[in-house]
Amino acid sequence: MSALEQLNGKLLFAIPKKGRLKEKALSLLDGSDVQFNRSDRSDIAFSNNTPVALVFLPASDIPAFVGRGKGALGITGSDCILEYESKEPPTATSGVEQILDLGFGRCKLQVQVPEKGEVERPEQLVGKTIATSFDGLSRKYFRELERKVGGGGQVNGSAEGGEGKLETNILHLSGSVEAAYSLGMADAVVDLVESGLTMRVAGLKPIATVLESSAVLIRSKHPSDPKWVDLLTDRIRGVITAQRYVLCTYNVERRLLDQVHKITPGKRAPTINNLEEEGWVAVQAMVESDRAAVAMDELKAAGAQDILIIKLENTRV
Repeated sequence: MSALEQLNGKLLFAIPKKGRLKEKALSLLDGSDVQFNRSDRSDIAFSNNTPVALVFLPASDIPAFVGRGKGALGITGSDCILEYESKEPPTATSGVEQILDLGFGRCKLQVQVPEKGEVERPEQLVGKTIATSFDGLSRKYFRELERKVGGGGQVNGSAEGGEGKLETNILHLSGSVEAAYSLGMADAVVDLVESGLTMRVAGLKPIATVLESSAVLIRSKHPSDPKWVDLLTDRIRGVITAQRYVLCTYNVERRLLDQVHKITPGKRAPTINNLEEEGWVAVQAMVESDRAAVAMDELKAAGAQDILIIKLENTRV
């Protein structure tokens, strides 16, 4: 039986095949107990404990795969979704629904210009050549700039689909966008930036941010198996919550509850149980991982004892 035939009846879940989102996306699936085996060369992997088939695609292709109803779920960057929608506006039956911000893969789509050049504002780039792999978003961004510079009217008095002709030349490149300036291909670039190191090495600096992006879980508007889509969404949401929180437990005198409650209010509310020792209670509360150490310090100073931090594997909220 071919891989294509094996896909029949499977819920297709699109995963980035490489790059900044792949490993963390796979970690989410592992935490959600979606077990699978994948050969090195295959772009399809079948789960052996769920009715799911993983399809490994470039992150930029995932919104179209899900948005056209080929896949039920996907993980990609919100920048990729907006780029897709700039070319294929969503309708009642097509497009994607963003379910969860996954909290990783944070970056910015920025306008970058030569560090030692004279350009300080994006308006100065109107009419110039801009290199980018995000040509849809870049066209939209510079169209708005041209309207602003031109006072809000149509540019050049010409109509292209009712939008007016774009003066700025948007040069599409699929990779190594930062090299476009040094090769004399463009006056500026629009590209994704995480740390900004690659751009600085290329002699570029940011002058504007087009948008901020992070990894998101998306679904089709008409998924093949809504029950499993909802179940997997709950599992992934549970893993995300477990990564963001730890469980803090401690003992404290009841008379101090108001004071320690301010330190550990919990995600909804703390759990409080009486101890056999009169006047004492045991408290459990979820605390954000990045402030766990500070919370422990403050609890000790407030009179709490036997303070423990427990890592979470998964949750349901």
